[in-house]
Amino acid sequence: MFGKEDNTYNELRDKSISQWLDGMSRHDDIEVRGGTQVTKGYIEDLKKAIIMLEEKNTLKDKYLKKLKMAKDQGNR
Repeated sequence: MFGKEDNTYNELRDKSISQWLDGMSRHDDIEVRGGTQVTKGYIEDLKKAIIMLEEKNTLKDKYLKKLKMAKDQGNR
């Protein structure tokens, strides 16, 4: 129904953040280097949570469509 979603902005943002974190991972300060690893892990966890929530939302939508169809057929 709709065209492919444009994720150009998100892709550019992800690449920019990754490049910045890679640069900071070579910083002289050990706390900064350690913080980059924590941040990368946190970002990955957030991406996994987003995927899980999108899957749950898709499942919910399918269930609601079936429920609506059943209701509509019952009203005939």
